[in-house]
Amino acid sequence: MTQTDPTRARASRRTVLGAGGAVGLTLLNPGALLAQPADANKIKVGFISPRTGPLASFGEADGYVLDLARKATRDGITVGGRKYAVEILDRDTQSDPSRASQLAKSLINTDKVDLILVTSAPETVNPVSDACEAGGVPCLSTVMPWEAWYFGRGAKPGAPSPFKWSYHFSFGVGEFLGCYVSQWNQVPSNKKVAALLPNDADGNAIRANLAPGLQKAGFTVVDAGPYETGTTDFSAQIARFKAEKCELMFTFPIPPDFATFWRQAAQQGFTKTVKVAQVAKTGLFPSTVEALGPLGFNLSSGCYWHKSFPYKSLLTGVTGVQLAEGYEAAAKKQWTQQLGASMALLDLGFEVLKTSQNPKDKASVAKAIGSLKATTMVGTVDFTKGPVPNVATSPIIGTQWIQAPAGAKYKYEYVITENAGDRNVPVTHKLRPFS
Repeated sequence: MTQTDPTRARASRRTVLGAGGAVGLTLLNPGALLAQPADANKIKVGFISPRTGPLASFGEADGYVLDLARKATRDGITVGGRKYAVEILDRDTQSDPSRASQLAKSLINTDKVDLILVTSAPETVNPVSDACEAGGVPCLSTVMPWEAWYFGRGAKPGAPSPFKWSYHFSFGVGEFLGCYVSQWNQVPSNKKVAALLPNDADGNAIRANLAPGLQKAGFTVVDAGPYETGTTDFSAQIARFKAEKCELMFTFPIPPDFATFWRQAAQQGFTKTVKVAQVAKTGLFPSTVEALGPLGFNLSSGCYWHKSFPYKSLLTGVTGVQLAEGYEAAAKKQWTQQLGASMALLDLGFEVLKTSQNPKDKASVAKAIGSLKATTMVGTVDFTKGPVPNVATSPIIGTQWIQAPAGAKYKYEYVITENAGDRNVPVTHKLRPFS
């Protein structure tokens, strides 16, 4: 028969009583479970972008950039003399605004993130920004016209900002206007501009703000009227542009809609008279241009980052050329301008955390964003000078997709044709007429 050790028995009773006491204290103070040391010493950053769906071309390079960011932060970061572990939680919206909102809410309520970073188009950025406002979590976003972000979410011109937690750095109508005028003046034309703009946050902001600026600059804008995303027949718009003898055009559609429009424009003879075809939101990446075949050659676009930008990543130290070449080697695909934009978003996100007084205090992090001025891969971002509260601008540079020389690795070469937005960026080519 086995005998019980009285010393062990007393120890067991003490253990049980101690555990019971701890449970009792926890019941009296439920917050004790929420303030575990592991959470206090770890910074959680959410990163949301469209990796699949109609906007997938925006997110196709994000996996590579996130890998670089995770390597740069794998040993943690130091803020105010204190070391923090870092966890980056990336999420794919599948190009669905409702899913974007749900993902943000889950990161806020379940994952308890300290900061959310979000990029690429109103369908992604606006619902995430709104969720962060409602949840009281700092949010930093990029890659959509700032007017569509600011006014598209309810802010009023001249009124105080309604936003406490969300901030946005990106190009706006002023940057597009400077780029387009600089590009278009390189090619003789009748200055009649076809405008194909969707009925969405981007299209409505551009219609209200860019079209009047182009008129003042001496161009006649022929607006075919708002169309719904997913339209399959653009015959009426094309007929209007042909009747008005438009020799220039600009558009802000999602990639599938532009492909439909541009193929129909070729079939109906419009592309033969277009001297500059200026595309935005689509035509930004090799994959969407290559899908057009020969119709993609000589398309013009506004570029928010190019590998020739003369800036380094704050977080990783890589140059533009290193970022592009590293991606091509790893992904076996041509580099895209979203590489630099997503890297800049991560650059600023971690710069904000490092300069905040306390990265675990959400109010401190939000305040740090509002006072941030730093040079990233896309150039200098300064939240202290506007143009409106919660917004900082970044440049748009004029670019064009041209046929690459024989024997080149890729079919298209993405060249810089003007630099009115940032004179530090080198111009390499003169704009070629589309037709």
